[in-house]
Formats: sequence, C-alpha cells, structure tokens
Amino acid sequence: MTDALTPTTPDEAFETLLAGNRRFVAGASAHPNQDAARRAEITSSQSPFAVMFGCADSRLAAEIIFDQGLGDLFVVRTAGHVVGTEVLGSIEYGVSLLDCPLVVVLGHDSCGAVGAARAAVEDGATPGGFVRDVVERVTPSVLSARAAGRVTEQEILHEHIRHTVDLLLERSRALAEGVDAGRVAVVGMAYQLADGTAELIASRGLSDKYEVRD
Repeated sequence: MTDALTPTTPDEAFETLLAGNRRFVAGASAHPNQDAARRAEITSSQSPFAVMFGCADSRLAAEIIFDQGLGDLFVVRTAGHVVGTEVLGSIEYGVSLLDCPLVVVLGHDSCGAVGAARAAVEDGATPGGFVRDVVERVTPSVLSARAAGRVTEQEILHEHIRHTVDLLLERSRALAEGVDAGRVAVVGMAYQLADGTAELIASRGLSDKYEVRD
C-alpha cells in the first residue's frame, strides 16, 4: 500500500486499485510493501483490501498491474476466470474471514479460454482433457454475447466478465448479502495487454460516480 491505512470501504479499495494501475501504466510504479519490513509485518496475519479473481494468464499478474505488494491482494486465478466451488470458497474466505470490501473479476484481451470457447461455438473445435471443461464453462458467455449481437472479441470478453460477476452473486449468498448491506462491492474489469490499462466493465456495489464502460 502507498497509504498508511488499509482501505475499509468498497470505494476506497477501488480507488486504491485505480491509482496503482495509473502508476503502472505511466511507468511510475511505487512497488509498495515489497521489502523485508513488510514481509516481517505480515508473518502472523494478513489483511488484504481486495479479492482479485482473475484469469490465470501469465501476463495478468495482479500485484504488478495494480502496483501493490505483499499482503495487499487476496488472489484467486483460473484459466478464463471460470467459477467452481473451490473458487467460490476462496472468494468467500477473502470476504467473510479476511473482511475484504472489494471483489474484482479481472479479464483481459487475447484470452485463450475465451478464444477457444468462441472457436468451439463457431467451428465445433473442442479441446480434450480437462481443458474442455474450462471451455465449456466459458461457452455460455459466448452464446449470450452472440444472442445479443455482440460478436467482436472485446464484446465477447466484456460479456464473459459481466456473466462471471453475476454468477458469483447468484451462487454465493455471502457475496450477495455483503453487496446488499453495502459492505462489499463485486466489480468486473478488463485489462488491455498492450497499454496496461484496466477499465471498469461491471459494478455491483460501487458508488454511482464510477462510470461503467462497454
């Protein structure tokens, strides 16, 4: 963290992430909380300010993208940010036991899982093994986007991010109750590999001052 105090509200946590991403994009990362003192400070406990549920893509390292350090983010990652019970349990742990006020679903352009699901729908090209399970979990987002006339890569990605946000709230009572009570926000963000920016795609629980792009 660059500030002395850990964010305690959804808006504060989101602002902290935005500020860190701006530093990263500008090439002015502060690399906070990455020294020996921080390592010693968090040995016995942790108090991250956000749960980051992102794609497992090697180019999507949350602490780097948002210029954070040890103990700042509770990170959960799967290919294509697909949701299973382990993911739900991990996110609920971050919110219910670690008191994180913000959950971020982080997708990105050129996502292999989204591309594979799109190919499966359009060409019937389905991978084997457990990769197929990942593709099948992304496919509903592709179908939903196509039904709405959204066919570009960006439109499908945004639909998948929105779908994931909705799915988390539909399947997790802890998250839904946290949002309803104003304690937690669940948002979706899309990361651009080329310029490093992360933009807001979906918001459940943030203040109205934040513009949701599509």
